[in-house]
Amino acid sequence: MLPTTPSQTVGPFYTLGLCREPAHELIPPSDPSAISLGGRLLDGEGEPIDGVIEIWDHVARRWGRSGTDGHGRFAFTIGKPGRAGDDAARLDVYVFARGLLKHQLTRIYFPDERAANAADPVLSALDTADRATLIARADGDGLRFDIRMQGEGATVFFAV
Repeated sequence: MLPTTPSQTVGPFYTLGLCREPAHELIPPSDPSAISLGGRLLDGEGEPIDGVIEIWDHVARRWGRSGTDGHGRFAFTIGKPGRAGDDAARLDVYVFARGLLKHQLTRIYFPDERAANAADPVLSALDTADRATLIARADGDGLRFDIRMQGEGATVFFAV
């Protein structure tokens, strides 16, 4: 019988995907419409996760990517996206992290769009607690959106 050997993990090497500079700026910070968007990527216990957050504004055809730091923080400079049909203004968010076999998809909606958010077909189909996990909150001069992968207050994710 052959002896067992230790397993080895190769990758993910997130820094390879973070080479586009500045990947986290969907618009220049000097733009008058620029909004600072930040948050943390957390596990079910509220501990930080090493990963990459990718956001997409499909209306303006912009996207950005931010790696998380040692505290799970990510940050972007965005412009508020326009609406598409009955959908409220939103950003699509892909989460890539160690331990995920497949990236996860969620959305960020804007807190100042109460009427549009109430009419949005996806948000209106969710219960109040789940809906709250998809709406960014005001944080100083910008917005904050924490992503909790599981557990109490877990962010709602969608099938990809």
